[in-house]
Amino acid sequence: MFGDTLAQAGIVALVSMFMGLLPLGTGMAYAAWPSEQRLALMRPLSLATIFAAIGGTVVGALNVLRGIGVSQSPELRLAAIGMAEALVPIFVGFGCLTVAWLCVAVGLWRRP
Repeated sequence: MFGDTLAQAGIVALVSMFMGLLPLGTGMAYAAWPSEQRLALMRPLSLATIFAAIGGTVVGALNVLRGIGVSQSPELRLAAIGMAEALVPIFVGFGCLTVAWLCVAVGLWRRP
């Protein structure tokens, strides 16, 4: 049952769901081998997880509204398409923030 859900999920849904594994792994590594570098990575990875989760939620809402938009009711259809289009910028913005914070994490990782 859970495997079917993952098989039908798109790449954005999968990334937003599994993004939380990065700070989890970093936290576990920090617990086992504490260092200032691992601790510094936690903030950007946590922010990236927040951005990915909100972005994934927005994409889900966008897909639901798009589904309503292809319905037969003309009034509901136009409203849903307009709302779906209105949500696109917030999705793109949060997606960019996610990538930006991952880049910050890489930069923190590479610094001496």
